[in-house]
Amino acid sequence: MRVVGGSRVAGRPPFIFIAIYIAACVLFIPGSILTLGAGVLFGVVKGSLIVSVAATLGATCAFLVGRYFTREWVAKKIEGNPKFKAIDEAVAREGWKIVGLVRLSPIFPFNLLNYAFGLTKVSLRDYFLASWIGMMPGTVMYVYIGSLAGDLARLGVGGRSRTGAEWGLYIVGLIATVAVTVYVTRLARKALEKKV
Repeated sequence: MRVVGGSRVAGRPPFIFIAIYIAACVLFIPGSILTLGAGVLFGVVKGSLIVSVAATLGATCAFLVGRYFTREWVAKKIEGNPKFKAIDEAVAREGWKIVGLVRLSPIFPFNLLNYAFGLTKVSLRDYFLASWIGMMPGTVMYVYIGSLAGDLARLGVGGRSRTGAEWGLYIVGLIATVAVTVYVTRLARKALEKKV
């Protein structure tokens, strides 16, 4: 990877990153490190787009595996969990709305949730779209943090130094991104509690 004119140029195509992310989702490997890494490798905008595609495809693959191949195993993992039982009943009534709210307000580990939704009656299309939209705020926040960490790390190895104004904008942008994500998460949690 090298820095050219302030933008990042990754030495590997994004599809390799996407394939690794999909595999991580299916294999229960936490995606947060990969999401932060996308910020370091690709920057905020490109990294957010890449992670959005990767996380949605990975979540969908796990959903399909849970629905068609590991149904009994997943059922045993979530058996007796009152939160999932309530979500399952709410999904039966409201489908994609509940998937989107759960994505905005994570009450289950991301990877287990992907499999667990495979046991519900939500359609693949609704699951895909609601997951994609619902994961976006958290994706942008984590990629932004990774991008900032990457810039700080590059300062220590002789990378291009940002001006004080650039750092100020970067920090204000990060604070705004975190604030919006936290606000949306709280709204989603309240809405989810009402529906579940």
